[in-house]
Amino acid sequence: MKLAILSCSPNSYSTRRLQEAALQRGHNVKVLNTLKFAIDLEQGNPDLYYRQKRLSTYDAVLPRIGSSITYYGTAVVRQFEQMEVFCANSSGSIANSRDKLRSLQILSRHQIGIPETTFVRDKKDVLPAIERVGGAPVIIKLIEGTQGIGVILANSINTAAAIVELLQSQKQSVLIQKFVKESKGRDIRAFVVGEQVVASMRRVAQGQEFRSNVHRGGMTEPVILNEEYRETAVRAAQILGLRVAGVDMLEGDHGPQIMEVNSSPGLEGIEGCTQLDIAGSIIDYISAQVDFPEIDLRQRLTVSRGYGVAEISIPEGSEYVGKTIQESELREKDILALTLHRGTRVIPNPRPSRILEPGDRLLCFGKLELMRSMTPQKIRRKRQPKIKDLPALPVAEEVFKEEGADQAISIPLNNDDK
Repeated sequence: MKLAILSCSPNSYSTRRLQEAALQRGHNVKVLNTLKFAIDLEQGNPDLYYRQKRLSTYDAVLPRIGSSITYYGTAVVRQFEQMEVFCANSSGSIANSRDKLRSLQILSRHQIGIPETTFVRDKKDVLPAIERVGGAPVIIKLIEGTQGIGVILANSINTAAAIVELLQSQKQSVLIQKFVKESKGRDIRAFVVGEQVVASMRRVAQGQEFRSNVHRGGMTEPVILNEEYRETAVRAAQILGLRVAGVDMLEGDHGPQIMEVNSSPGLEGIEGCTQLDIAGSIIDYISAQVDFPEIDLRQRLTVSRGYGVAEISIPEGSEYVGKTIQESELREKDILALTLHRGTRVIPNPRPSRILEPGDRLLCFGKLELMRSMTPQKIRRKRQPKIKDLPALPVAEEVFKEEGADQAISIPLNNDDK
């Protein structure tokens, strides 16, 4: 495999380790300065020049794009994509993760834990926004800060409002985020490669410092994550489109809370802490992808006119509820069910005997016009009130425990429910 590592810091620990791991495995690897590329565009022939010479052919690219060069760096990665070179992280996924607001907006659509967060522009909205996330103390973050830079803890509402207004006056975009007190200055860094967490560590803030980043003096310890934390880390990376990612999570009372997903995670801290060859895992994954590449269904399955990939929803009352996939006769209609989404579960290649339930979503390939006709008109989703806004219900509580659940959930009942 001929691999290009895009990095402006060839002597950094991460770049050196990745280069060493590739060489140890017999690959041809070069570190290329991201800012030394020229992007040439002409009809049917996207091309790249490096240091004034036409770039030779590469099998794969591993981007290490710093936050200061996000725009140009993602443009270079995007050009490699147009040239059909495998990129460990795509240009779109890097852009998604680099902007904290954008990444949280994307994650918020899914059933995945994130701290309550708000983004405001008008100074009149600052105080109500702070109240909506639970009041002081709150975390104030610059949208494009890294390594704990631009993260401020405000212990009072007035202090928080003053900080936000000051930063906004300096043309800085900021997020106001709920302070997860139970995390106690700790967080989890899970290193995701492909569909696996290959290493994880807990970072603990020292002294009066609430930020646990290693660059802020935080101490680290290896940790073995349970299934919930591993699954959350992998899903967060996949939702943002990242194949190699550092996922930072807070340990909340109700499970993992995604704090940030990093598209160019450093290796020094986590390799030193866990004593694992993470660089080797990344190179092995890239090599496997080059040998057996994934196919982008959206592009490859729309070659035949009128055919493509679409999602079919199964709402309450649908004629398909209670039927198996085989009984739905989708196959007879030239529609192939690729994946079944049920709540937070994803079931690939669902069996024909799988019974469909209300709320299921089928990702299918087939005739687009027919699939459109099968999807009911969109119903505006009612906004659910927040738990803290609901009035307290009187009388007793009844405890239910779902089969296989880790803990019981307590649901208040009123008199009519008894």
